[in-house]
Amino acid sequence: MRGPHNIWRVIRTGATFERTGAMRVALEALKAPRSLRIAARILGLPFAWLGHRGDPALPPVTRALTALGPAYIKFGQILSTRPDVVGSELAQQLRVLQDKLPPFPTAQAKKVIADELEIPVEQLFSAFSEPVAAASIAQVHQATLADTGQEVAVKVLRPQIGRAFRKDIDAFYLIAWLVETIAPATRRLRPREVVEHFEGVVLQELDLRIEAAAAGEFAANTANDEGFDVPQIQWGLCSRQVMTMSWAKGSASWRCCRH
Repeated sequence: MRGPHNIWRVIRTGATFERTGAMRVALEALKAPRSLRIAARILGLPFAWLGHRGDPALPPVTRALTALGPAYIKFGQILSTRPDVVGSELAQQLRVLQDKLPPFPTAQAKKVIADELEIPVEQLFSAFSEPVAAASIAQVHQATLADTGQEVAVKVLRPQIGRAFRKDIDAFYLIAWLVETIAPATRRLRPREVVEHFEGVVLQELDLRIEAAAAGEFAANTANDEGFDVPQIQWGLCSRQVMTMSWAKGSASWRCCRH
C-alpha cells in the first residue's frame, strides 16, 4: 500500500541524494521552484549521514540511483530517454545505467529456473554458463539443451525483484505526492503520471511471458524477410520468471540490457 509506512525509504532516498551531491544537480536539472529546493535541503541535510555513499567515480545523480538499487536504476533508465524533463546533460549521464548492476549468483538463477519450470536444471541443459549479461531486472546465461544440443540464451529475473520493485514504486508515489504538495508548480511535470507510467512499464517487464510473446510475434512477422536472424522462443522453457530462446550472437546482451 502507498502511504506513511514508506517514509523510511523516502528518507533514505533523500539522504542518499544529499550525501552524493545529487540533490542539487537533480533540482537544477528539473528547474525546481525555490520552495521545493528549500524543503529538500531541510528534509535531506539532517539525514545525509544515513544515505548510501555510492561510487564516487560516477556523476552525482547516477551515483545516487545506482546506490539505491534496481528500481531506482530502472527509473533512471527511463528518465535517460526524457531530456525534455531532466535536460540533455543529465539524460546523457543517466544512459550509463543500462548495464550498471552486477550479476547475481548462477546458483540462484538455477534455483529460479528449477522452481519455475519444475525440472532440475541439469535435466534441461547439458551446459549452463555464468552470466553473460546483467541488468536491473534480469540476467542472461548461455546454455545447451540436453535433448537436442541446441545453444540457447536463458533469461532469468533477479530473485525477489518483483517484491523489491513494488515497495520502491510505492515510495515513488509518496515522493511524487510530497513534491506536488510542497511545490504545486511542479504539477506541470506531472510527477504522479510519470510514476504511473514507470509502474506500467516495470510490471510488464516483470513477466517474461509478455516479452516472449512479443518476440514470438516479431519472429513470425519477419520469417520471410531476408537478412533477419531472429532468435526463436523455446516455449516449453518459458514462464513468468524465465525466458529461453535460440542463441544468436549479440541477442542475449541486447535483450537483457533492455531491462
